[in-house]
Amino acid sequence: MGKKQVYLLCGALLPTMICSGIIYSIFALYVNQLGASAAQIGTIYTTGAVAGLVIAPFVGRLSDRHGRRPIILICLASLAVVFFLYALATSFVTILPVQALEGAAWAALGTVVPALVADLATERERGAFMGVYNQTWYLGWAIGPVLGGFLADVIGFRLTFVVCAVTIAAGLTLGFRFVRDTRIQDANVS
Repeated sequence: MGKKQVYLLCGALLPTMICSGIIYSIFALYVNQLGASAAQIGTIYTTGAVAGLVIAPFVGRLSDRHGRRPIILICLASLAVVFFLYALATSFVTILPVQALEGAAWAALGTVVPALVADLATERERGAFMGVYNQTWYLGWAIGPVLGGFLADVIGFRLTFVVCAVTIAAGLTLGFRFVRDTRIQDANVS
């Protein structure tokens, strides 16, 4: 049962991982096209990292109390919104808050998904299940950059981000349908 759930979880996450590869292959080019300087592009990436740094510990505790699934689904929904908002961005200033939301969502996924994978595994399966999860990341990052470059050339940056938003929404739909929670019920969690 745990192995099947890990594969279903990874199937729901793969569209997001592909889109992650897409964004990181074209994002700096897009923001530069919007008029951002190299220093401003660095600031954008730092904004996302700082948001993740702040939120990760809180999200971990929240998932211990209320389950992993709701947070994963909220993160996927947030990332779909993020990609759509990137398509609407007009300047460096409009990208900053969106990048903060993206950084928070990635930090939450990076905290909660491995916890869910570990919850689904027996002690003997934990390494293998984590390997499957990491394989999903790398598959997405292998497909995403080449796809992102191709799409940006063919349909432009903005439509590429819209395609990503729709793709992540499809993964979210799979998540709603197939991802189950482990229902952490520990009265001693504080």
